[in-house]
Amino acid sequence: MRIIAHRVATAGPGDVSGLAALLDAGELRADEILAVIGKTEGNGGVNDFTRELATRALGDLLAPRLECAPEAIEERIVLSFSGGTEGVASPHLLILSRRGAALAAPRTSKRLAIATGHTRALEPSEIGYRPMMEETARVVRELMRELAVDDPSDVHLVQIKGAIPGYDETQRVAAEAEGRPLRCDMVGSRAASALGVGIALGEIDDAAAGDDAVCRDWSLFSTRASVSAKPGLPRSEITLFANSAWWDGDLVIEHGVMRDIIDLDAIRDVLARLGLTAPGQLAPEQTARLVGIFAKSDADPRHRIRGRRHTMWTDADISDMRYSRCVVSALLAGVTGETAVYVSTRAEHHGPLGGGPVAMIARVDA
Repeated sequence: MRIIAHRVATAGPGDVSGLAALLDAGELRADEILAVIGKTEGNGGVNDFTRELATRALGDLLAPRLECAPEAIEERIVLSFSGGTEGVASPHLLILSRRGAALAAPRTSKRLAIATGHTRALEPSEIGYRPMMEETARVVRELMRELAVDDPSDVHLVQIKGAIPGYDETQRVAAEAEGRPLRCDMVGSRAASALGVGIALGEIDDAAAGDDAVCRDWSLFSTRASVSAKPGLPRSEITLFANSAWWDGDLVIEHGVMRDIIDLDAIRDVLARLGLTAPGQLAPEQTARLVGIFAKSDADPRHRIRGRRHTMWTDADISDMRYSRCVVSALLAGVTGETAVYVSTRAEHHGPLGGGPVAMIARVDA
């Protein structure tokens, strides 16, 4: 079993011509696709409809090939999009597929392995609270077992589209009367999901991650979670990336954590573990080895970076989200020479406050 990765540029949120060409040429089969992860040129906010447009376009493309309705595609393939390609970031799709049979014996070296899964349907009152953490942790552990990954350190990225089920005013009032205000929003979904990943991977003490810790105890975080959230989604969609001796291929993944959005050393450390080092920007042949580049970003809410004041939260002209995405995207592109970077903003419990995880997939000699 091996993971096959294809990265294609897009001319707009609804452009799936690159994937269609791969399918038409026989380089990829629709029934092999596990996930499509992409960046679209929206604003990344609640009203960012570029993500919905991309999802619909992929559904229309893949449905006839999988002989199902377009709306059923997301039951079979994880479609995860992040809006916002400010600055040098380039809109793109990363198509991840699985091919071949299981290995009869483990390799001496580990290769990229990917599995996808879903939590159960979550109630609005569970979003942002302990039940969401526990359910996320359960699925992460289940996916590790599926990939024959025993050591949590072999997990390098857990990409999640967090659930935000719909609710009505009656539910909101009842929750507040019980002393548990609804956290059924993007913040609650991202935060509890990230804490769940940290619990599953042993990064966070299970006993410490109670309801009161959410968006309060910033010492609790995961260095491998990357969570976006989708209003109207009843269950979270989880894609786990790991290195496993039971998988074949020419891809590996590594991760690190940026202590703030200008942490260049953290990026270089990840590249070094992939065997990619350079005194400045990577050489073109090194850049060509990079298949996927992921990061979470946030403008530090303490309004400081390295002791200096920043104005990302107080500038009324440009959203702080756009600022932080732009900075991290530029930093990654400047070091790697690759602008097709997946930088998602808002990083509650993703790395230290003001920082965030970074992960990269690269080709190696098979």
